[in-house]
Amino acid sequence: MTDIVFMFEVHQPYRLDRNAYNKLLDKALRGSLEPSDLEEAIFDNGLNKLVMERASAKCYIPATSIILENIKRFKNTGKPFKVSYSISGVFIEQAQRWTPRVIELFQELAGTGMVEFVEQTYYHSMSAFMPIKDYAELREQVREHRQLMRELFGYEPVSIENTEFSYNNDIAWLFSTMGYRVVLTEGVDWVLGWRSPNYVYKAYGSDIRVLTRNYRLSDDIGYRFSDRSWDQYPLTADKYAAWLSATPGDVVFLAMDYETFGEHHWPETGIHEFLKWLPGEILKYSHLYTSTPGEVVEKYPPRDVIDVPPWSSISWADERDLSAWLGNHMQRNAFKMLVDLRPYVKALGDPELLRIWKLLTISDHLYYIATKFGSIEQVHSYFSPYKNAPDAYAIYVQALSLLAGMIAEKLPENRVKVAYNLEVPMDKAFYFYKPTGEYTGIHASSIRELIEALDRVPKESVLYHLRRGDIQSWLEHVYGLKDLVDEINEATTPTTPADEAIRSVRRILKSYFNK
Repeated sequence: MTDIVFMFEVHQPYRLDRNAYNKLLDKALRGSLEPSDLEEAIFDNGLNKLVMERASAKCYIPATSIILENIKRFKNTGKPFKVSYSISGVFIEQAQRWTPRVIELFQELAGTGMVEFVEQTYYHSMSAFMPIKDYAELREQVREHRQLMRELFGYEPVSIENTEFSYNNDIAWLFSTMGYRVVLTEGVDWVLGWRSPNYVYKAYGSDIRVLTRNYRLSDDIGYRFSDRSWDQYPLTADKYAAWLSATPGDVVFLAMDYETFGEHHWPETGIHEFLKWLPGEILKYSHLYTSTPGEVVEKYPPRDVIDVPPWSSISWADERDLSAWLGNHMQRNAFKMLVDLRPYVKALGDPELLRIWKLLTISDHLYYIATKFGSIEQVHSYFSPYKNAPDAYAIYVQALSLLAGMIAEKLPENRVKVAYNLEVPMDKAFYFYKPTGEYTGIHASSIRELIEALDRVPKESVLYHLRRGDIQSWLEHVYGLKDLVDEINEATTPTTPADEAIRSVRRILKSYFNK
């Protein structure tokens, strides 16, 4: 018996507008600017609407209708047809706004009980690779997506993929702690070695199960279906089903962009006819069944362990690594700018600015900045709405700069609140040492943590840093709180007894931040 697992990746980004500056200036002439004006200026919703409507007409509506028809056709037979979908939150936002029929069809699919919805990050982002403590942003975006699945489909996902199947041991461990049973990723040759992708595996360092995509069979549909130079052209439903029948293993995991069915391969290629007849051709074989990720990991035991260290993270794009998003200097610089803005957006607590920042985490913005060669470059160019990578970089940096400018305007208005909420990166955190130079093992990434640490750090360590002016210097140069530093210095002279000095600092901090 072999289970065929279909998973369709459904995502559309919010594309950026190269005329954002002009749109903002025009708005400013008519009155003061609000964060909502910034979002409207940064994103090209005219283009986003056009793409969404075109893709819905060519792909989302006809392909989903075909799948729904097949699910109903086989539902009451001994061999039902089942599929799974991974749908980004930003896709759903745009579909609700411009093509609500698409949402209605997905809800009909959910009602059949034959569809599994796979978790992912709401913003289809690279948040897993941000140097943020405890994967806080990744957790946030996954929880946002979970809430959306619950509200829209009444569904609680048990399977999860990180954006674009990017994966390593740490990500698998995190998803395991969040309660997911299976994580989906690419069947990368150097990871699998002699092993086949067609089995259930276990993640290294955690008990979560791993499904690895059979990229050769997936790409036969996703990339090669309409390639007339391919030696297997034309690909028909019966031929492909025969290949699946002859494939050894417990599970054949097939995953592809949903746009494969009508957008990447136009309806004129016969892709919709192929999709229409494929389920019936597969289910003709007595040993072939269709299942979902959550079902097969309960059905089959793991055959081995998948080990992907964080420094060798994989994905399903390009060279099966992270170079599609973080492979050149422009991409890494833009990503650093994005990450550097997060603490200030979070500290401000402005939901509209936070939303803009999260929209700028969409992985496609970085994907467009890739500099590749040959066939891989052609794929990037196909998806990009910009002329080239430097053009995409300039437009993305423009958007980040506009957001940074709005943040800078609002920081002075909320100086004390921002300072208290601001969590700085580890390289700017305060580390407590003993007078002997030994690290205490305690650090503070925020003023909140500093206040809490004063109750845990050995007294001699606190006094050591106060006498040297280390705490004062951190408060002044990291947070700009010169007036607070002056107050601390007045209350903690070199002759002030240790207990009194520590009590004074704790009291001054709590009073200053009204805590």
